[in-house]
Amino acid sequence: MRILASAVCDHAAASPDGKLDIRGIFHDLYASGFPARQDKMTLVLVLEWDRSDSGRYTFRVDVRGPGGKPTLTVEGHSEVTPRPRGRPPPRTRLVMPLEDVVFPEPGRYDFRVTAKGRTMRGPVLYLNAADAD
Repeated sequence: MRILASAVCDHAAASPDGKLDIRGIFHDLYASGFPARQDKMTLVLVLEWDRSDSGRYTFRVDVRGPGGKPTLTVEGHSEVTPRPRGRPPPRTRLVMPLEDVVFPEPGRYDFRVTAKGRTMRGPVLYLNAADAD
């Protein structure tokens, strides 16, 4: 299993032709004070499963702030259907709208994805203090 794509963005949606349309990817947020609150953002993950995977798998996304402090956890599951040889391995596209996310302090926030007992790196988001001019 591996992560094919990961992003934090303004909006994402699956298109009718099977593509994933992602708008407004960002890696930095600026806040006038902390704790800071982000009204809306979307987490996008595309997981590629092993060919031997089949059935229901749970996953968890943990967001850890500066110093490894837990900030947010999202849990879910995916139904994985095996695919025949000659076709790409099974994939899961996750589009998770997140609302009212609180970032306690400025710094680096790491998204980690855990599935099948394995933890992988997701996107990184930096929270910055806005300049007071």
